[in-house]
Amino acid sequence: MNRMWGFLVVLVFFNGCFLDDVQRQTCVQARISASNKLRDTNVHSRPKVVKIGSVLAFDSIVGKAAKIAVQTAVKDVNSDPSVLNGTKLELIIHDSGSSGFVSIIEALHFMASETVALIGPESSDLTLMISYIVKELQVPLLSFRATDPTLSSLQCPFFIRTTHSDFFQMAAIADIVGYYGWRRVIAIYIDDDHGRNGITSLADQFASKRGKISHKAPIKPNATRKDIQDVLLQVSFMESKVLVLHTSTNWGLDILDVAKDLGMMESGYVWITTDWLSTIMDISSPYPRKSFASMQGVITLRSYIKDSEHKRKFITKWKNLTTYGVSTYSLYAYDTIWLLARALDDFFDQGGKLSFSKGPNQTKDSQGGLLNIDSLSVFNGGKILLEDILKVKMNGLTGPMEFTSDRMLVFPAFEVINVMRNGFRNVGYWSNSSRLSISPPKPPKTNQSNSTQLLNNVIWPGETVDKPRGWMLPQNGKQTKIGVPVRISFQDIVKEVQGTNRYMGYSIDVFVAAINLLPYAVPYQFYPYGDGRQNPSYTDLVNLVNAGVYDAAVGDIAIITNRTSMVDFTQPYIESGLVVVTPVKKLSSGTWAIFKPFTVELWGVILISFLVVGAVVWILEHRRNNDFRGTPKQQFGTTQWFIFSTLFFTHKQNMKSTLGRLVVILWLFVVLIISQSYTASLSSILTVQKLSSPIDGIDSLIPRKDRIGYGARSFVRDYLVKEIGISEARLVPLELPEDYEKALIDGPNNDGVIAIVDERPYIELFLSTRCQFSIVGPEFTKNGWGFAFQQDSHLATDVSNAILKLSETGELQRIHNKWLLRSACSSQGAELSVDRLELKSFKGLFLIIGLACVLSLLVYLVPTIYQYTKRKPDTSVSSGPRHMQTFISSIDEKEDLVIAHSNKRLRGASSLGSNRDDASVNAY
Repeated sequence: MNRMWGFLVVLVFFNGCFLDDVQRQTCVQARISASNKLRDTNVHSRPKVVKIGSVLAFDSIVGKAAKIAVQTAVKDVNSDPSVLNGTKLELIIHDSGSSGFVSIIEALHFMASETVALIGPESSDLTLMISYIVKELQVPLLSFRATDPTLSSLQCPFFIRTTHSDFFQMAAIADIVGYYGWRRVIAIYIDDDHGRNGITSLADQFASKRGKISHKAPIKPNATRKDIQDVLLQVSFMESKVLVLHTSTNWGLDILDVAKDLGMMESGYVWITTDWLSTIMDISSPYPRKSFASMQGVITLRSYIKDSEHKRKFITKWKNLTTYGVSTYSLYAYDTIWLLARALDDFFDQGGKLSFSKGPNQTKDSQGGLLNIDSLSVFNGGKILLEDILKVKMNGLTGPMEFTSDRMLVFPAFEVINVMRNGFRNVGYWSNSSRLSISPPKPPKTNQSNSTQLLNNVIWPGETVDKPRGWMLPQNGKQTKIGVPVRISFQDIVKEVQGTNRYMGYSIDVFVAAINLLPYAVPYQFYPYGDGRQNPSYTDLVNLVNAGVYDAAVGDIAIITNRTSMVDFTQPYIESGLVVVTPVKKLSSGTWAIFKPFTVELWGVILISFLVVGAVVWILEHRRNNDFRGTPKQQFGTTQWFIFSTLFFTHKQNMKSTLGRLVVILWLFVVLIISQSYTASLSSILTVQKLSSPIDGIDSLIPRKDRIGYGARSFVRDYLVKEIGISEARLVPLELPEDYEKALIDGPNNDGVIAIVDERPYIELFLSTRCQFSIVGPEFTKNGWGFAFQQDSHLATDVSNAILKLSETGELQRIHNKWLLRSACSSQGAELSVDRLELKSFKGLFLIIGLACVLSLLVYLVPTIYQYTKRKPDTSVSSGPRHMQTFISSIDEKEDLVIAHSNKRLRGASSLGSNRDDASVNAY
């Protein structure tokens, strides 16, 4: 409500309306005199009395209990000299009678006096209107009951909420709903700002948890029992049975009572209420047991207040004051007075004074009349007192009283209460830090014990402990409307029985079997979709489900990305990827079939490997192994005979060197793998019937310019164009299997196609009687067929579970065999010509033998060269070619001769040294 509206209403009806000139002048002078007298009053630093006001509704039990609480708090503050050091609080309470107009008038009564703060009112709507007034007059407004989450410090700068916002209640409810796995709820609320804003907050909480409010059922203020009944009747016909009731203490019980009369408190329903219900039960304690009958099974919330000695003493005192029970709001009302008292104490300690100035200047209305608003007083220390209130840190009856930076009380926590037939019990807790738990919440800075159990068992409506599903099919005679595509091709999958409204086929049998497994009856009716002259667009059918024209769609509906964003699919009941089908011809083995197992590149590498390994073995063996010595012609022949005989493991030469043995062992391993692979591939070529095609999969279709066929009005076209990148001009839509056959036989040169891309189940049915075609290459997409339901439909989940049961019991395979497993071709066992073995398949083997040869040569040549340099002749006079010839001759020598020559030279060198020593001695 616009703040100026509140000002005008109050000022017109409270401040004397419109006056004539003489009356106006007299009235203004009197008020100015009173105002001057007020400002001239000598105010001490610590006044004897501080006035505070409160606006409460005495016609509500919350207001009555709150009145007792604030009066008790003022009395306790005044009796404690350590709080305000002798200053007394003077509390003035006005009855608003739950009227917004009266509340504003009473608030202005306080503004015309020396009131430094205002307590209340209980209603969030009234609090919002009064907040505009206190903003202008700078008087803090403290409310222990206004829980509307939209009341913010930006909109209402002088408003302070001394309880927890509904934002946290809605977060707790969303967590409870999510804990039980329910995704949709119906919100029932009073159609005022408080109700609408609370439900909006609840919707935001559900959205963050992938839930939603499926229906909002507002009840107009001051509704009659008939009005409530009409709203609840509409709710009872809806699918979701999880009901969230957000209302006030004045209307909540009436709504529950009507719900019981309508049979909505029976098994299958879930009722969750905000804390209004726990407030009624607490204040009315002991609550009459017979009254619990209309609330049995309801879950409600209550602000969590830790038990303490201070709280127990207060409850004892409370019992002596009234017959009402103690509610959390009564405790918050009590703490609000103490919070204000401590803030006033800090205000006076800082030198604050109670001073007031004249209110806003006189304002003229649209008719020129003068609105007398100067009698209202602006509290000069209001901003300072507001800051002192927000800085207070105290422990009250409700626990720690401290404000966050956004003016929220710290540590929001609630009890989760389950109402039973003879009372209620606690089933868990919720806090903003630990969320749901069966353990009492602790402040965030303390260690919270982790528990896998979040809530204790709940007794639901109908006195059952089994968790309700949260939804039921509407019992209003309405059948589930299911759209079924009317196909003109591949009718083994879906087919309409002519002259009836019945359908048959693979998809229909799977759906009926799944529905029959559900633990409840699902009345449904099939409706045809399509004109019967061409296959319909399945994406359009899914759009109609999303738009609500159909409740579901049953058929061969592929689960693809753009469809999943519109509907909820069940578990796939058959795999269905895209494949390529093309004409094929039978291959004979041929004269040169023995060379087909390997590609030309692989044959070449194998031959080179034989020569290289033979050369390495010769280098490693010829100096010490007589089998590898002789004339060059003999050595070459022996080496080649040896290495090629390893192919059949018939070599007779023994290896003398360790390095030679290592190379030969690795080579024999390579030969074994190659020979076995060759044998297997050749056996397949000679014994298995082969089919040949110029196309070997989707990759070979992309670079070609030939035309490609696809199923008309299917998603295949968009996939080939957008994902694969094939030009749309190359694509040809085809309707019937006969069209597929003709297009493939004609070929791309006769207005036909080179291949057809479609889903595997269709292609398998197509190939069952057409043996001249075959699938080439693997599936290049992975998806499946499912049944489409409206988003968040509970049937989608239950039908998915039923499909899984059909798969586990083998019934799904039996249905598949009945409709799709058929073959009239004798060549079904034939295989498409397989690619020959390529070099890349054996790269690892050749890499191993190559590294072995290189390392062996290094290990052999390094010491050989070293020995040569030790015994080589003087090379200072020899030429390069002569030097190389000497080195090669040295390597070619047999190792025994080299060792003998080395020993002889050593002995000669030793004898020469000895003779020189003897000569030296003789000379001496």
